[in-house]
Amino acid sequence: MQDESAFRVSLDRVEEGLAVLLLREDESIRFTLPIALLPEGAREGDILEIAVRRDVLATAEARRRVAERIERLRGMDRK
Repeated sequence: MQDESAFRVSLDRVEEGLAVLLLREDESIRFTLPIALLPEGAREGDILEIAVRRDVLATAEARRRVAERIERLRGMDRK
């Protein structure tokens, strides 16, 4: 099972504090990110690599907390 994915994008332009990014493999796919999330010095025309990692431990902890809340709520309904 792969817990990470990486891909390249082109920084097309910046407008209203958002970076418009084009997927290199298919430039019809566009998405935006706040420019604060880009590396310092990134500018229009740059090729960027974006990595997405699945945080298994944080996911398990969040699921545990949600399950506990649900159990507490169910307990409140029984009273």
